[in-house]
Amino acid sequence: MLSRVADTIYWLARYMERTQAMLQVIRTSYIFSQEEPHYRGWEPLLHTFGDLTPEEIRTALQDTSRVLTHLVFDKANGVSAYNNIMQARENARAVQDHITKEVWQSLNEYYHTIRQAELVQQATSEDPVSGLDVLVKQGMLFAGTVQHTMPRDEGYVFLSLGKFLERALQTTDVLRLNLSHFVVEHHYPMGAPELRHVLYGLYGHELYAKTYKGVLTPTNALQMIVYETDFPHSLAYSLRQLMRHCERLKDKSPPESYSKVHFLIGKAKNSVAYSTLNTDDSAQLDQFLRQTRAELLDISAALNTYYFGHS
Repeated sequence: MLSRVADTIYWLARYMERTQAMLQVIRTSYIFSQEEPHYRGWEPLLHTFGDLTPEEIRTALQDTSRVLTHLVFDKANGVSAYNNIMQARENARAVQDHITKEVWQSLNEYYHTIRQAELVQQATSEDPVSGLDVLVKQGMLFAGTVQHTMPRDEGYVFLSLGKFLERALQTTDVLRLNLSHFVVEHHYPMGAPELRHVLYGLYGHELYAKTYKGVLTPTNALQMIVYETDFPHSLAYSLRQLMRHCERLKDKSPPESYSKVHFLIGKAKNSVAYSTLNTDDSAQLDQFLRQTRAELLDISAALNTYYFGHS
């Protein structure tokens, strides 16, 4: 496969995974903002998924509709969900010979859905949860279409590498954004409400309830999000999938290229697997997340250098 094609497919997957993660976190944050009258959680999201100045952020915090518009639909915000979908669609258009017709149609439908004025109105003012649900479901439809229609060839491998690298980065960022909620002195008798919303933001609340069958604790939540290999949004799961798909490139890659990327994925995977995290030590947890993020970015840089031809 040509390096430019692999690069385009890889970034198509990253844009789509990033959008799905963003929308779920935004949806969960909106629900939390309605439950907690003094909620100020939009500020870190505006810093992470927006491009407003500090003064514009302070103003936007007073207007939930403006926040939702900027994060999801704003064409001027280069990292909005809209622009992610638009860029993913352009990537898909450029590699239509390497993806299935159904994958293209699913993404094209997503693009036209997010442009609908009625949906914008619903998602930003009338009924934001239902409006955001429409977009989240479109993302799930896209993911299912990839799984059911794509041949398991090199294109699928690069889609998977992009997907799971982006997922690991998003999980790391969600943990960093909510670091203070994992410190034990913030315990509540029935579990911190913020932890519940972190789990919802990672599609993990139901699994947590079924697994632990008790009070929500920072230690158990962290254990699941970092180490649980059966949880699709855990760091351990994403890194295991990255390794699995990387190994499929062994016979199709120059040995040096393969060994460099394989080594870095293995390093990140082992760093997570052999870490010992303690919710009593917020500095240690912060250092772990910073290191994990740096190692994931090293993997991204190695793919750019050894597979996509970027210096």
